[in-house]
Amino acid sequence: MLSFAQLRSPSCWFGVKERALGQCQNLHDFAAASNGVFRVITNQTQLQQYLQDRAANRQLTAGMLGLEGAHCLENDLSNLDLFYKAGVRYIGLTHFFDNEWAGSAHGMQKGGLTPKGRQLLRKMDSLHMIVDLAHASPQTISDVLTEHNGPVLVSHTGVRGVCDNQRNLSDAQIDAIGRRNGLIGIGLWETAVCGKDAVATAKSIRYVADRIGVDKVALGSDWDGAFEMHFAVTGTPLIVTALQQQGFSRSEIEQIMGGNIRAFMLRNLPK
Repeated sequence: MLSFAQLRSPSCWFGVKERALGQCQNLHDFAAASNGVFRVITNQTQLQQYLQDRAANRQLTAGMLGLEGAHCLENDLSNLDLFYKAGVRYIGLTHFFDNEWAGSAHGMQKGGLTPKGRQLLRKMDSLHMIVDLAHASPQTISDVLTEHNGPVLVSHTGVRGVCDNQRNLSDAQIDAIGRRNGLIGIGLWETAVCGKDAVATAKSIRYVADRIGVDKVALGSDWDGAFEMHFAVTGTPLIVTALQQQGFSRSEIEQIMGGNIRAFMLRNLPK
C-alpha cells in the first residue's frame, strides 16, 4: 500500500526484489541530481577519493547501499548479481522472520544457515560483499562465524552483558566477532540497550570496547523511521557527551562515531 501511495512504478508493487532494486535506483538518481555533492560508494577507491575530496570540501557527503534481509533475493541466488550491479555491498541475511537462507532472532524456528544460505555466503564472499549479522538468530551467527571467512558486520544491535535478550549479542559472539576483526554497531532503541537515553547506548559501547577493543565498536543507530529512538539525528552530540562520561578520549570517540566504520569499509569493500 505504501508503494501505491508513493506513486512508485507498478513493478515495485507486489515484489520485494523489484521494490528494493527501485529503492537502490532512487539513491543513484539522487546522487546524479546532486551535481556531485552526494555520492554512492561501492568500492575502496571511491571511498578513498571521497575522503580526500571531503577534506577539501565539507559540503560533500556520501552513502552506501545494503539489504536488511536477504528475502529481497526472492529465493533465487542469481538475483545477488542484480543487487551487486545496483551497488549493494552488504547484506543482512535475515530481518524479522526466518527465510530461505537463514534463521532470524525473531523467527518461528530461529534455525541457522540453510543449504541455500551456505551457497549465498560463498557467492557473497566471491563478490567481496559484507555479511551483516544484525537480526540473525544465535545459530545463524554461529554458523556464519564457523563457516564464512569473509568480513562480518553487526550493523545495529545490543549486547547481553548489558541488556539480556534474544536479539542481542552474547559475550562469546562478541569475542568471535572481535577475533575476526569485525565491527559491532550499538543501537539507539530501548530493547537494544535497556534504556532510553544516550547514557544507555554509551554503556553498551563501553562494554564492547572493553571486551574486544575500541576499534571494533561503532554507533549503529537504526534511524529508519519505523521505531522510536532515543532522539533524532540532531541529538547525536548527546552520544559524544555520554561517551566522554564513560572515559573515552577524543580520538576514541572519533573512532566510535565514524572512524571505525570508515576503516572497516576501507579494508573490506571491493577494490
